[in-house]
Amino acid sequence: MKQALRALLPKQQLSLTEDQLDTFERFGQLLLEKNQVMNLTAITEPEKVAELHFFDSLALLNAADFKGKRVIDVGCGAGFPGVPLKIAEPTIELTLLDSLGKRMDWLREILPELGLDASVVTARAEEFVSTCRERFDLAVSRAVARLNVLCELCLPYVKVGGCFLAMKGQLADVELEEAKKAISILGGSVERVYAYDVENAVHRAVVIRKEKPTPAKYPRAFAKIKKAPL
Repeated sequence: MKQALRALLPKQQLSLTEDQLDTFERFGQLLLEKNQVMNLTAITEPEKVAELHFFDSLALLNAADFKGKRVIDVGCGAGFPGVPLKIAEPTIELTLLDSLGKRMDWLREILPELGLDASVVTARAEEFVSTCRERFDLAVSRAVARLNVLCELCLPYVKVGGCFLAMKGQLADVELEEAKKAISILGGSVERVYAYDVENAVHRAVVIRKEKPTPAKYPRAFAKIKKAPL
């Protein structure tokens, strides 16, 4: 896993220390070990974990400046992209947010072993925001929800001047067109779409700049977001 990741890094002009590579190796071991008894990932080959989880997450480092930033990973699941970003850029002040309690308990358990300090929060995104609205420099998400839904869940966390980075696949352009109204209503504007290759497929990081405060009525309850997306 470590060697596979090392070989991939030059594709993104990225570099990691030997200690950081060792931390990724251990993270991957813990992930695959726990995956035998808990559904954390459908990817079970170490080399695939290196590319589809670690390398994919690290590509965000070329889409925005993370150094010293306060970052929230919304819908982090097994810790992607937040944990790889923290390993590669230790100056990040990281919050991991997801509503699935068992996964979050696992992250709380393994982060000290990896030598990582992060806030791990078990809560729904549309509810937790009431405690930390517009307090983060960056929000990131690799969740599967459509972009217009993700924007309503994530942009309220971002301070004016900060960015929301949504990790998307080949349908990014379609989702972006669909989300234009939501982005505008929520106070954002599309700064750029950063495209990069992962396992012979094009992945995209949609970078949305927060230009004005999100109206207080957003985010709505999730049932309303799902029934009537912006």
